[in-house]
Amino acid sequence: MSRAATPATAALARAGVPFTIHEYAHEPGVTGYGEEAIAALSVSLDRIYKTLIVRVDGALLVVAVLPVGGQLSMKAIAAATGGKRAELAAAADAERSTGYVLGGISPLGQRKRLSTVVDASLLDHLTIYCSAGRRGMQVELAPAALIGLTGASVALIVAGIEED
Repeated sequence: MSRAATPATAALARAGVPFTIHEYAHEPGVTGYGEEAIAALSVSLDRIYKTLIVRVDGALLVVAVLPVGGQLSMKAIAAATGGKRAELAAAADAERSTGYVLGGISPLGQRKRLSTVVDASLLDHLTIYCSAGRRGMQVELAPAALIGLTGASVALIVAGIEED
């Protein structure tokens, strides 16, 4: 394999988890990273998942994994982690805690293991795509593998879908 491993792909390989790498040319200046992946890989919107880092109750950093087309419900992610309020973490905090740059933040192989919550829609698919730890690089794997390797909890965290 000619590609350099990322911490995410190294973690998958160490765990013996089956996965497939999908690479595409990331265009500099593009900030719609998920949309760029969808267009480049011709994968349906509901199978590519984005990784967001949120701050719960002003302190706790949490990883939220949800479909690229969905909007994170701050109320739902806070509730899923036992908190009251959530907000997106500052970009510098997200990059520092994960070891990845924005647009390449993977839920796998992060520098510091954070509590992770995946949207329940993940369970609707045999395989999903998420960042492999680099812009222009997605990893396809089974939802159970992602949940198992990250120790994630599963909750409805997409805005407009969560139960009240």
